[in-house]
Amino acid sequence: MNAEALRTRLRNGACRKNLSRLYCCPGETADAFARRFADLVDTFENAFGPSDEIALFSAPGRTEIGGNHTDHQHGCVLTGAVNRDIIAAAAANQLGVVRLQSGDAKLETVDLSGKKPERDETFTPRSLVRGIAVRLEEMGHAIGGVDICASSDVPVGSGLSSSAAFEILIGNILNSLFCRGSVPPAELAKAGRYAENHFFGKPCGLMDQLASSLGGLLFIDFRDPETPLVRRLNLDLQAFGYAMCIVDSGADHAGMSGIYAEIPAEMEAVAACFGQSRLREVEKAAFLANLPAVRKKAGDRAILRSLHFFNDTRRAREEEAALREGRFADFLALFNASRQSSWMYLQNVSLPGSSSRQEVALALALCGELLGEEGGFRVHGGGFAGTVQAFVPLPRLADFVRGIEAFLGQGACHVLYIRGVGGIRLA
Repeated sequence: MNAEALRTRLRNGACRKNLSRLYCCPGETADAFARRFADLVDTFENAFGPSDEIALFSAPGRTEIGGNHTDHQHGCVLTGAVNRDIIAAAAANQLGVVRLQSGDAKLETVDLSGKKPERDETFTPRSLVRGIAVRLEEMGHAIGGVDICASSDVPVGSGLSSSAAFEILIGNILNSLFCRGSVPPAELAKAGRYAENHFFGKPCGLMDQLASSLGGLLFIDFRDPETPLVRRLNLDLQAFGYAMCIVDSGADHAGMSGIYAEIPAEMEAVAACFGQSRLREVEKAAFLANLPAVRKKAGDRAILRSLHFFNDTRRAREEEAALREGRFADFLALFNASRQSSWMYLQNVSLPGSSSRQEVALALALCGELLGEEGGFRVHGGGFAGTVQAFVPLPRLADFVRGIEAFLGQGACHVLYIRGVGGIRLA
């Protein structure tokens, strides 16, 4: 569809039903999001010129609700797509390259003739584009050139995984334009992980990509990491009288890769004491029965972090059951127990050895002062820096947001909703 036809459909309400599936937040209408897509079509045309076949795409960010640092040890998690996304207007070209215009950044170009990781692309969006294209070609698809204009409202550093959303966006564009939509969402998630592991240079798991690609609220068991068990849940937070918030602590993740890497390394050192590669392959009873020997080989913190894994992967299963059975108070008790475990055992709340920089710990303390015994809050995502997640009773939501932003600044508190739809091409 050409730009003018797309703009007409967006402005006359023809896309309202599709947009309502993606953006169904109280107080918001599909018309505002239609204008966002219409503006993107204008930007696409300004960047790349007219095209007769422009398509629109969206891929959501994600939030981790249960199971903190459990996925990389093949444990269990609760995760969900959220109503913050990256959108794109895209059209195939005959140039054999991907041209990517994202926000105010300079135009990026990826020559698809290169099938190997490029050193100068490490940790850049270009590496993800190349890696996903290569993976789809390995699956038997002929991938051609494409022009992409993207826009994101997933806050960078928010723990909502803007990187996974970008990977799923690119995967959906290439799948739609060159694979006739034949690649299932779970395989697109794996293509995103492949690109992030082998081209971008980050050894991530699959949780973020699955959440963005599949959409909705998911329980995932990674016992078999290549074919994880995925169960979908329905969660109407408003019916329970709660809102979900992400609180930005103001701390930056930059330079913390080594600190994050210590967590799986220490857990795997404990697993190695039992001849295994991951903690999921170790029975907790055997771990407890052999604590003196494990302590001698792996150290005290490795034991504490392993205890967190065993308990938090169990909690994720119990949280799923509580939500399925409508026991929200029980879910909150488990959620808050995870906070205590992350602080005491996993130790990913404050930077090691730092007394002056404890942003996440301070954000948690602020949530505690504002909520008291009501609701729940815990560290969100990797920890050390970044964000805190909170479930806030609706009558206290306005005061909670004001209280957070009075201390941490305007825009530090994001009210989020679970989005039922994952990565998608808008019809």
